Amino acid sequence: MNSTLENLKARGFFQQCSDSEGLSRLMDQGPLSFYEGCDPTGPSLHIGHMVPYFGIRHLLAAGHRAIVLVGGGTARIGDPSGKTELRKILSYEQIDANVAAISAQLSRFFGADSDKIQWVNNKDWLASLNYIDFLRDIGRHFSVNRMLSFEAYKLRMETGLSFIEFNYQLLQSYDFLQLYKLYGCRLQIGGDDQWGNIVAGIDLIRRVESAEAFALTFPLVCTADGKKMGKTEKGAVFLDPVITSPYEFFQYWRNVQDADVRRFLLMFTFLPIEECERLCAAGTNPNDAKERLAWEVTALIHGQAEANKALSGARAAFGNGGDKDAMPQVTLAAAKFASGYNIVDLFFDAGLVSTKSEGRRLVQQGGAFVAQAGGELAAIGDVATILGAGALDANGELLLRAGKKRYCRVITTSLSATTC
Repeated sequence: MNSTLENLKARGFFQQCSDSEGLSRLMDQGPLSFYEGCDPTGPSLHIGHMVPYFGIRHLLAAGHRAIVLVGGGTARIGDPSGKTELRKILSYEQIDANVAAISAQLSRFFGADSDKIQWVNNKDWLASLNYIDFLRDIGRHFSVNRMLSFEAYKLRMETGLSFIEFNYQLLQSYDFLQLYKLYGCRLQIGGDDQWGNIVAGIDLIRRVESAEAFALTFPLVCTADGKKMGKTEKGAVFLDPVITSPYEFFQYWRNVQDADVRRFLLMFTFLPIEECERLCAAGTNPNDAKERLAWEVTALIHGQAEANKALSGARAAFGNGGDKDAMPQVTLAAAKFASGYNIVDLFFDAGLVSTKSEGRRLVQQGGAFVAQAGGELAAIGDVATILGAGALDANGELLLRAGKKRYCRVITTSLSATTC
């Protein structure tokens, strides 16, 4: 097998390939053009979206030519793959804004490699399509029976598949055909939920152009306990620092299960395989490997300065040195402590719980911790607990912890401010 494909397989990217031997031979002949696409259904990617883009960087490093497509056209319909119900229909203006935001995120991720990438938006060829001509020229090559045999459509047939969604596979296949014509694209990569759409594109290229194209899909990553990659109790782990702060992003990776560390080091960093193996070798401290994982991924997404700051804040929170100024923090009015601050209200105002009902449950279940007057963290189990000014340390500060891993440093002033 071609060495680039071997590297992808060794790092865990290889799920299905339409013809691994044929693709290997083609890659041995020299650089090939390949593409990956995503639909801008929101203003930010989350970490689960990023698996193919890590794969792209490995392919770029091997000299192949990448085409990155952001689907401003296909997002007008919505991909039914992996969804149990119709996606929300977005306005064209919102889609265009999402295209700009996601393109900027990807450009930052690829860094200097961005100049090596052909950036495309399928709105450029889909928005002006004549539907009747499209059905005559493209739709005639598709078998409804075969389309319904793909897993994405079979699952949706149970809950209801709209006609607009049924057209999605034709449009994605047309993308592949267009990129073949424009750039000689021979390979499409993507998550394994895209398998049906990608092989349909291969078939369309074969029928229209009498040419051979290839499909390579990557696994849909789950954690060792079966949860979808990048999901937390607070939702998805987004790349947008306004939605998921760099500190929270860092903490997600720092707190992965031991069983996931090696796999995530291989997929979500560019450390040599030997280095990943060394970090996870028997007898090593898994926390060291988790910290390295967290730093590497945060640096790739948010930059080294933010990764260093998050690392320092995490070490301060867990008593391993570091800089407490780098911890998540909230500014609250000192007067609230002077008049007596209810424990539930405090955790809510600090942003550690999203509702006061959640705050009461946190306290009742022993998950609310407070370091009063600069002392050790101790659980508060009574929802009626009131914290006064004496709970603050000499600097007028207080440390809170929700559960085992979420910290917040409370700073008091005479003015109220926004929560962390």
